[in-house]
Amino acid sequence: MISRNKAALIISLQKKKVRDEEKLFVIEGDKIVKEFLEAKVMVKTLVALPEFLNSLTLFHKQGIDEIIPVNENDLKKISSLKTPHNALAVISMIELTRDQNDLKRELTIALDCVQDPGNLGTIIRSAAWFGIKNIYCSGDCADVYNPKVIQATMGAILHVNVIYISLHDLLKAARDENIKIYGALMEGASIYSYKLGSSGIILLGNESKGISEELLPYITDRIKVPKISEARQGIDSLNVSMAASVILSEFTRGRGRVH
Repeated sequence: MISRNKAALIISLQKKKVRDEEKLFVIEGDKIVKEFLEAKVMVKTLVALPEFLNSLTLFHKQGIDEIIPVNENDLKKISSLKTPHNALAVISMIELTRDQNDLKRELTIALDCVQDPGNLGTIIRSAAWFGIKNIYCSGDCADVYNPKVIQATMGAILHVNVIYISLHDLLKAARDENIKIYGALMEGASIYSYKLGSSGIILLGNESKGISEELLPYITDRIKVPKISEARQGIDSLNVSMAASVILSEFTRGRGRVH
């Protein structure tokens, strides 16, 4: 049975302010909880139904500080989901550091004011699929530890570093070192005919406003996913997470990493 104080803490972690203060976040779902345990991520508290706990091996349990068995009703009270899964875990945030040399060696994503949690989570998932290790976010992007972001990543958050930073500082430093900055813009060149490099920064903008005016001067290469359809109503642009997947796919093909 879960105590009132523990339940209150878990519920409060749905708020960014509390997550930041406590340096904790919540993951939900059988699959993602097991993936975190298999990745040897230390779990502060695991709250789960008995059947889920019985499915865990000794290896899984070694990474858990506290295990709390509950019934479905108790789990529903602390879950952020309309239909809770069988397990919920509280995880400590990891302090991330960045290596400037990564910008020279590999592809990186920078997100300017991407505010929809589902979009951020999907971009993280696509980044993990295409082997992107680092995503840099402006301070006004959705919080990576938002439960909706975590759910949308489907566990991919384990494989991608999401770092919040001033994009002005990041892009200025990159430009000073002659690192390519690919800006996804409506008036850019088609990615299907453009010569894409094997390293650099892919800059994606806000869902409705695109890339901020003040960041445009840093862009060295303007690219776009061209619209093929002749329809004029209803599809004036691609969803940012969809555009990210298409762009990453083309960069991967250009690097000859398609098997």
